[in-house]
Amino acid sequence: MISQSQQLQETGEVGLNNDIQRNPVLLVHGIYDTVAKFERMSAYLTQLGWSVHGISLTPNNGAHRLENLAHQVADYVTETFPTRQSIDLIGFSMGGLVTRYYLQRLGGIERVQRYISLSAPNNGTLTAYASSLPGIVQMRPQSDFLQDLNQDGVQMLEQVDMTVIWTPFDLMIVPATSSRLGVGKEIELPVWIHAWMVSDRRSLAAVARTLSH
Repeated sequence: MISQSQQLQETGEVGLNNDIQRNPVLLVHGIYDTVAKFERMSAYLTQLGWSVHGISLTPNNGAHRLENLAHQVADYVTETFPTRQSIDLIGFSMGGLVTRYYLQRLGGIERVQRYISLSAPNNGTLTAYASSLPGIVQMRPQSDFLQDLNQDGVQMLEQVDMTVIWTPFDLMIVPATSSRLGVGKEIELPVWIHAWMVSDRRSLAAVARTLSH
């Protein structure tokens, strides 16, 4: 799949494809957050016709390894959706790594049609050196966890409709380019703050367009 970069401008027109069969959408949050982080995105997508679901990972502070959180995602999918039901998956920040582990190591690749990695530290972040908690250590550049995921990440993630959405102004993902993966589509947004990537109008519009194609 050819990677491409798009600079989206703020617009009120989403440009949805209304002919598609909309899959349920599962939202997975980042560190220190809960499903409440997606309140605006969930309302926005629901209004446009999607069935939106969210999971609150526990613990959410990095005290457990990311693999443990990924198993929570796998269990939620198994318990919530029929076996033959494809879903679309969005992972924000730490949730982007949790969902990648679910996709690449727990069979999620067989359940997910569209996957959006939203400002995730796909190649690590220097801010993870601020803590020695196991889940945060795993988000450091060149961690064993990331090396494992990245060794076959391109080949695995090419099996889904993959989109990376990131901002060059991200001060939580350092360097901001760490969010890039070189697989699927890529959307670069001029959003000023990491946390706004789940609520900024441009980000919401980009997510809706991605889910509708």
